[in-house]
Formats: sequence, C-alpha cells, structure tokens
Amino acid sequence: MERSRRPLVRRTDFNYETDCRAALAPLVDGLLDMAESAGWDRRKAAYTLMFLSAQRVGAGKEERK
Repeated sequence: MERSRRPLVRRTDFNYETDCRAALAPLVDGLLDMAESAGWDRRKAAYTLMFLSAQRVGAGKEERK
C-alpha cells in the first residue's frame, strides 16, 4: 500500500487539517477501490473505515492488532 506524505504545514497551522485531508484522500480512495474490487459495498466499506478510525484514535499499538 502507498505511503502518505509528510505534513506540509505545522500541526498548529490553520491549514493543517486541510493538508491532512489532501494527503490521505488518495489513500482512502485506493482502499475503498480495493474493498469494492473484492466485492464489498463501497458505502458500507466507507462507514466501516469511519468506525475503525474512531475506535482506533485512542488505542495503543497493541490494541489495534
């Protein structure tokens, strides 16, 4: 899987979230394309990615396995 690029602005910059979206959007698109190609419903896969992201945001590395 393709790697994300580094942030172009500092974490405290007003445009940090916009920069993050721009960096992650192609990766999310690719992941959804892969899920759809494997037979998963794209909308359900997107919902599942939102759920997994929220679940993992506070989890440590061991908890994510």
